[in-house]
Amino acid sequence: MLLRIDPAASAPLFEQLVQGVKEAVAAGQLTAGDKLPSVRELARELAINPNTVARAYERLEAEDVILRRQGAGCFVKEQRSSLTARERKRRLAAAMRRVVTDAFHTGASADEISAALEAELDRLDFPEDSP
Repeated sequence: MLLRIDPAASAPLFEQLVQGVKEAVAAGQLTAGDKLPSVRELARELAINPNTVARAYERLEAEDVILRRQGAGCFVKEQRSSLTARERKRRLAAAMRRVVTDAFHTGASADEISAALEAELDRLDFPEDSP
């Protein structure tokens, strides 16, 4: 698994790891059942504190992205949402509001924002029957 972190970025390292794993799942680079590196392995590979990796894995488990099996490691979970359609729409609207607001403040036009969204959707591995 190829995860990258940027120590100079404003986002904390554990949040960068969480986002990196989520992006790898969304892009189809990691699929249900794939085993993640151990905390020690990933910490050594990225030259960061193991507590940082453990915190990222805890967040991923809390967000139902991974499953921890005692003594066996961490595995990517099947991506099924237990959210109601109403809650999913509410969260999507809030996320889009943040993204569009941030893009507005970079000076991006509506067309540029739409094109960037389309490019990101094309990059991801959506199931054929996504709701």
